[in-house]
Amino acid sequence: MAKKQIPLKVIPLGGLDGIGKNMTVFEYGNDMVLIDAGLMFPDDDQPGIDLVLPDYTYVLEHEDKLRGILVTHGHEDHTGALPYLLADLRRKVPIYASKLTLGIIEGKLSEHKINSPRFREVQNGTHLNLGSFSIDFFAVTHSIPGALGIYLRTPAGSVLHTCDFKLDQTPIDGITPNYQAISRFSTMGIDLLMSDSTNANLPGFTPSEAAVGPVLRHVIKNAPGRVFVACFSSHIHRLQQVCDAATAVGRKVVVTGRSMVTNTRVARELGYLHIDDKDIIDAYEVEEIPDDKIVVLCTGSQGEPMSALARMANGEHKSLQITPDDTVIISATPVPGNEKSVQGVINALSKIGCAIYDKNNAMVHVSGHGRQEELKLMIAMCKPHFFMPIHGEAVHLRAHAKLAEQMGIPKDHIFIANNGDTLQMIDGKVSWGTPVESGVVYVDGLNVTDADPVVLRDRQKLGEDGIVTCVVAISKRNRRAASVEMSARGVSYAQDDKLLSEAQDSVRTQVDRNLKSEGANMEQLRRSVRGGLSNFLWSKTHTRPMVIPVVMEV
Repeated sequence: MAKKQIPLKVIPLGGLDGIGKNMTVFEYGNDMVLIDAGLMFPDDDQPGIDLVLPDYTYVLEHEDKLRGILVTHGHEDHTGALPYLLADLRRKVPIYASKLTLGIIEGKLSEHKINSPRFREVQNGTHLNLGSFSIDFFAVTHSIPGALGIYLRTPAGSVLHTCDFKLDQTPIDGITPNYQAISRFSTMGIDLLMSDSTNANLPGFTPSEAAVGPVLRHVIKNAPGRVFVACFSSHIHRLQQVCDAATAVGRKVVVTGRSMVTNTRVARELGYLHIDDKDIIDAYEVEEIPDDKIVVLCTGSQGEPMSALARMANGEHKSLQITPDDTVIISATPVPGNEKSVQGVINALSKIGCAIYDKNNAMVHVSGHGRQEELKLMIAMCKPHFFMPIHGEAVHLRAHAKLAEQMGIPKDHIFIANNGDTLQMIDGKVSWGTPVESGVVYVDGLNVTDADPVVLRDRQKLGEDGIVTCVVAISKRNRRAASVEMSARGVSYAQDDKLLSEAQDSVRTQVDRNLKSEGANMEQLRRSVRGGLSNFLWSKTHTRPMVIPVVMEV
């Protein structure tokens, strides 16, 4: 009887329903590795939520198999869930990543007061074995240094994971994608290609990061006052170009915003960001230097309400103010869902009267993700037998799958998966496996909780329609409503005494009627008050505030 073969399982736990929370499990027998552990920022329909994490229950349930966590690069959508995951793991699991990525992770873990785990630095060309996994790392270009793709081999077959990438021939740090390694892996055989889909719906090539530098220098050189540049704090290549442009025209650089201060410090210490100490100054020293000799690097490119740019736009920053003579450069593209917040900051800046540059009126930003021609080139180099688009919303995954078809991959060899779906590979052949538990977990203040739709629905209702509290005191002696008190918050009729008086009379009548029926208990009375008052307010105002009934005997 033939021995049953062990399959390689590929289990995406995040990253296939939006831009963020990337996390994928690779499991072979008693060995398991995890690629990335990212987060996503909440949408407008998740009020009060700080962060959204993938549900990594499957990893915790199979923790004894976990041989290592492989992190492709230092962006939040690939590293942000690590503090929460490491806090939940019972043992220290080694983390493999490039020097800069480990530096960013270390800063993140220290904020969460988590003791540094077993860090293992890897780089372009590093090979290692973790249990049954043979793993090779190779350089790719992205909007952060130290980004690495991963080639995994097991007895069941091989997988190439591209990481977030673009095929930039003139990167700022001179490190181009390792085409030789990709070609070598292709010769060895790539059974499954998992490739970044973020820009799969955009034709052509993504411009080189080097195209941004001359534009930044032109704007900074000709600005009459101070220049404020908002970008992702992890976009070290962009920060380098801003610093180079500033020093080239004789300006000093000020850094503000917590993550910006942290990441520039880490990048300088590790040798990824180059600027002399004399050219970087503290925000409190700005008053001593002429305005036309200052460039401010700040957070806030996504319109975050507490970011440095948003606080400066609203006049709430403790040391920096934006004036009509200043220039603001928003050197980023809004992440899907953040467009409204970014527009709000731009409007606030417009009221000040300063000059504003963003991707709509100047090339002050290029994407770190490859467009269609680059994605097709990656498929052509890898020559995979099977294909799985990753990292994107449904529209991106399907656009990438269509490109793969155009490149000659049979339609039944392309797997458009959802989070929690499982692919299994035996003898290099991929098929659907049994899905696992998946979903999202919310970070809500200090709590990390499961996705509770009731809580979010209540918060939305409170935000949209307000709240009405109704306290009914029932006399024990004569079984009637002795008093009805009502208070309203967040409703337009909170001060309408006539309407509230009518509402009180309506509740009193309903309670008295219910008390006359046999067997009326407190819970029934509460339900009756909630339903009756809600219906009354709808009939009078066409709003449905949250109604909180309090019924007690006196």
